[in-house]
Amino acid sequence: MTLALATGLTACKPAPTDTASTPTQAKTAAAPKSGIDLAGLDKAVRPGDDFEAFANGGWRKTFEIPADRSNYGAFTVLLETAERRNAALIAELAAGKPAPGSDARRIADFHTAYLDEAGIEKHGLQALQPQLDAVGAIASPGDLSRVLGASVRADTDPLNATNFHTANLFGVFVAQGLQERAYVATLMQGGLGMPDREYYLSADKEMADARKAYETYVAALLKQAGIADAETKAKSILALETKIAKAHAPVVDSQNVHKANNVWETSAFAERAPGMDWNAFFAAAGLAAQPKIVAWQPGAIAGIAALVGSEPLPVWKDYLAFHALNHAAWNEALRGPGELPKAYIDLAFGFHGTTLAGTPQARARAKRALDATSHSLGDAVGKLYAEKYFPASSKAKVEEMVNNILAAFDERVDSLAWMTPQTKAKAREKAKSMRVSVGYPERWRDYAKLEIRPDDALGNRLRAELHEYRHQLGKLGQPVDSGEWWMTPQTVNAVQLPLQNAMNFPAAILDKPFFDPEADPAANYGSIGAVIGHEISHGFDDTGAEFDAQGRLANWWTPSDTQHFQEATKKLAAQYSAYEPLPGLHVNGKQTSGENIADVSGLTIAYMAYRKSLGDKPAPVIDGLSGDQRFFLAYAQTWRGKIRDAALRQRLLTDGHAPAAQRAQTVRNIDAWYDAWDAKPGEKLYLAPAERIKIW
Repeated sequence: MTLALATGLTACKPAPTDTASTPTQAKTAAAPKSGIDLAGLDKAVRPGDDFEAFANGGWRKTFEIPADRSNYGAFTVLLETAERRNAALIAELAAGKPAPGSDARRIADFHTAYLDEAGIEKHGLQALQPQLDAVGAIASPGDLSRVLGASVRADTDPLNATNFHTANLFGVFVAQGLQERAYVATLMQGGLGMPDREYYLSADKEMADARKAYETYVAALLKQAGIADAETKAKSILALETKIAKAHAPVVDSQNVHKANNVWETSAFAERAPGMDWNAFFAAAGLAAQPKIVAWQPGAIAGIAALVGSEPLPVWKDYLAFHALNHAAWNEALRGPGELPKAYIDLAFGFHGTTLAGTPQARARAKRALDATSHSLGDAVGKLYAEKYFPASSKAKVEEMVNNILAAFDERVDSLAWMTPQTKAKAREKAKSMRVSVGYPERWRDYAKLEIRPDDALGNRLRAELHEYRHQLGKLGQPVDSGEWWMTPQTVNAVQLPLQNAMNFPAAILDKPFFDPEADPAANYGSIGAVIGHEISHGFDDTGAEFDAQGRLANWWTPSDTQHFQEATKKLAAQYSAYEPLPGLHVNGKQTSGENIADVSGLTIAYMAYRKSLGDKPAPVIDGLSGDQRFFLAYAQTWRGKIRDAALRQRLLTDGHAPAAQRAQTVRNIDAWYDAWDAKPGEKLYLAPAERIKIW
C-alpha cells in the first residue's frame, strides 16, 4: 500500500521516471535508507492542504519543547550533535593539560572559568568595573563621545548575516566596499535593549506589556548593582531608548543596499550628523585614520547623534551603566545568560529569555559554557572540530552536490524564456565564478594576543569581543581576502557572501538529519541540497542580484528583465504576507523577500540536480515512497519545528526569514510537487500553474 492510500487520498502519481517495485523486487534489491522520518508524518492531513503538517504533524503532536529552549526543530538536532562533540573535544583537551599560550590551553581555561560559579560570585562586577568607572567619570560631551566610541564592537553584519542591530549605540561592519575592492568600515544603528524599534513604538498590547516588563527589568538590574533611585532612572532610560527607536530605520529599509550606499568622508560626520564629538568617537573606536566610512542607516545615525548632543549627560550615564550591566548579564550573540553572578543573570533571563522568548528556564551552565567557549574561540574550537568530525569523504560528496546544483542553476538560467541573452550571460558568469567553501576555512584565526584566564569568565568574554573587533579593524588597508570565512566549522548554518561572490557551508550543518552519506540521494538533495540551492540563490535574490560576479554593487540587468524580476518578487511577497502564524500577525513578505526568493529558487534547482543525479535510471521506491515524494518530504522535514509564541512574535517582527512552518510550504510553487503528491484544485495550498512563482 502506498503512503497516499494510507492517508485516505487517491493514489499519488509516481514521478515521471520513477518505477514502483513489486514486493518480490523490493526484497531482492538492496535499497538505501530513505532518510525520511515516517513516524513523524500526520497521515490525517492531506498534503495539498498543509504539506508541512503532513510531513511533521505526527512529530509535533507528541514533542514538547524542552524547558530551556524557546524553539526546537531539525536545526536543533544538529546543534545538539555539535554540542556533544564540543563537550568531548574540550574534555579531552583539559585532560591533556595543554601548554600555556596554546589555543588548546585558551579553550580549556575559558571553559574552566565559565564553569567556576563560586569564582564568578566572588568576582562580582570586578571585570566590568573599569567600564563602569569610565561611565561614571563622564563630565563633558567629549567624554561621552569617547566612551561611546570605546564601546563599539564588530557586532553587526548587514549583508552576510542580515544583522542590522546592536545593543551598543553604534556597531561596525568591516568588509569590501559596495563598489570598490578595498576594505571599508560601515557604521550601523544600535542602542536598543529590546529586539527592535517596534517593541518601543507599537501600540499592540503585547508590545506595551513588553515595555512595562522592560522598565521593571532595568530598575531591578540597576538596583542589584547598588545604583540609587533605580525606578526613576529606569523610566528615563526607557524614554531615551524610545527616542532612539524613533530614529531607527525599519528592517525593510535597512535591507535596501541602495539606501545604505552612503560613503561619507570621516571629516563630514560632524556636518551630516551633528551632536556628537565625532573626532573623539572615532579616535576611541580606532577609526580616526579612516578617510571615509559608510553610513548604512544615515537617518538613524544623524538622529542618534542629535540625541547625544541634546539629552542630559546624567541620563546618558545611567543608560550606559545599565547597558554595561545588561551586556554582562545577557549574551546577545548567544541569546543566553552571561557571566555575572546568579542574581544578575536570573534577572536578565527573566526578561530576555522568558518575557521576550517565552522560555521557562535557562540552559544548564555546562551547556552554556560550551556555547560561550565555541563562540569566543570559534576558529580554535572549529579547527579541532573539523579535523575530528568532518571526513574528507563527506567534504568530497558535498562539494560534488554543490557542483551539481550550480550546474543545474546554469541550466535553469539558460532555459528562462523571459530573460534576455545579455542578462543570462551575466547571471551565468556570476554563478560559474561563485567561490564554494565546504567544511572549514583554508586559513585559521590567530588568538596569540588574546588573554584568557582560568578564573575570569566575564573578563575572558569582554577581551574576546575586543580581540574580534581589533581583528576586523586590522583588515582595513589590507588586500581583500576573497576566501574569508564568516562562520566557524561548528556553526549550524550556511551563508552566501555577496561582496565575495562566495558561499560557506560549515561542517556542522553537513550532518544528519540534513546530510547522510548513506541515505538515498532524494533525501540528501531535498534537505542539504535545498540548503545549498538556497545559498546559491541568495546570490540572485532581491539583494544578491544587485551584485556582479566580482562582488560589486552593479546593475547587470536590462530594464525589461528588472521589471519582470521585480513583479515576480512582489507576487512572492504577497504570497508570504497572506500567512498568519499568530492571530493578527502576518508574515512580512517584503521583509522576508530575500529568504523567500532563495527558498523557492533553491528548491527548484535542488530538484533539478536531484533528477540529473539519477542519470537515465529510475529512482527506487523506498518505504512506499517515490523518489520525488522523498525529495519533497525531506525538504519539509528540514523545516520541522515548534516555537513558543513570544519567540515567534519576536521573529516575525525582526527576522528576515519567514517562520519554518511557512518555509516548508514553498513546495506549492514547484510543479513537480503537484505530480508527486497529486495536489488538486480546492486544496488549500493549490496554486494554478500560472500562479506558481518562478523567479529563477
